[in-house]
Amino acid sequence: MRPDGRRLLMVARGLDSVGTGRQVELAAEAFQAAGWDVHLAVTTAGGAVATRLTHIGITVHRLSTRPVVDAAAAVRLVQVARRLDLGSSDLVLTWGRSQVRLAAAMKLLMPTVRFVSHLAMRPSGTVTGLALGVADRVIASSPAVAAACERLGVSPVKIETIPPAADPAPAENRSRVELAVRLGLDPEKIWTLCVAPLVPEAKLERLLWAIDQLGVVHQRLEHLLVGAGPLRDRLLRRARVQQVAERLHLFPHLDCLPDLLREVRLVWQSGEVACGGAILDGMALGIPAVAVASDSAGQLIVDGETGRIVPADPESEFPRRALGIIEDDALATRYGTAAKARAAAEFPADRMVAAVIAACDR
Repeated sequence: MRPDGRRLLMVARGLDSVGTGRQVELAAEAFQAAGWDVHLAVTTAGGAVATRLTHIGITVHRLSTRPVVDAAAAVRLVQVARRLDLGSSDLVLTWGRSQVRLAAAMKLLMPTVRFVSHLAMRPSGTVTGLALGVADRVIASSPAVAAACERLGVSPVKIETIPPAADPAPAENRSRVELAVRLGLDPEKIWTLCVAPLVPEAKLERLLWAIDQLGVVHQRLEHLLVGAGPLRDRLLRRARVQQVAERLHLFPHLDCLPDLLREVRLVWQSGEVACGGAILDGMALGIPAVAVASDSAGQLIVDGETGRIVPADPESEFPRRALGIIEDDALATRYGTAAKARAAAEFPADRMVAAVIAACDR
């Protein structure tokens, strides 16, 4: 059933309920409330977002059981679109660069379907540029992303810049002890969190080096890294070589992230990740962040006010600034309070979802 004749097919990787995953949830809920018949096509394995959206009546189509987007997902996406009988009044909304290419291929076979791309990282490459050229509209999460789209030849008339929303997913009230038992953590230690895909752009070798250095000066730390991707085996080998494996807990996905986020001392990011990984969600909860300089870090963090942005070199700055927040309760509180206020003032959810719906309507 589609009460007003409009059907929306959202296309995203398997995501958890922070960062881009949370943006997908908020948009899906808003479109549903606005009367659209909302479907979600998930192009990779894992992720709690699909399950959470199923619970509110959104139909989920799982296209793949692999951790990366592949050609089989593209074929299945076309099959789903045809089965839904998408027409000119309907819409395909993709999240992320790999999904853009899938939707562009689909539009070649179904030219009447409208296609909107949402990007939270700068696109690059000829193929991605051609795919974006096929889109009817491009939503960029920051001016830097919008500028990168223009450099690829996308008409500025088609680009709309809409900042992300800081609205953390509701927690299920799991206690710290319950989380520790489930995740194999020590509840008496301090926890840090990084959410990032295991890909080169995330620069996770910096994170491992920082964890190594922190272990020298602070013995009561445990670090969680949540992400999937092609670099998993290499990352685990490097963790063993650097002797940080006992302090690093790596999970491809975590459905308890909304609860876990409320228990960490610090959210950090070593490279370029869409929406800063869990940085924006942490800001809304009053959790400070430390990030190596990137587009997303510059958009979200006010250096020295809500957290720290550090240069890639010298590498020592990343763990040093993290240690300052870990050891100084007053500093962590000051940053966290300012981060929460900034999240509410600069990244309200109602503004984001209203702007996305308006862009799609146009």
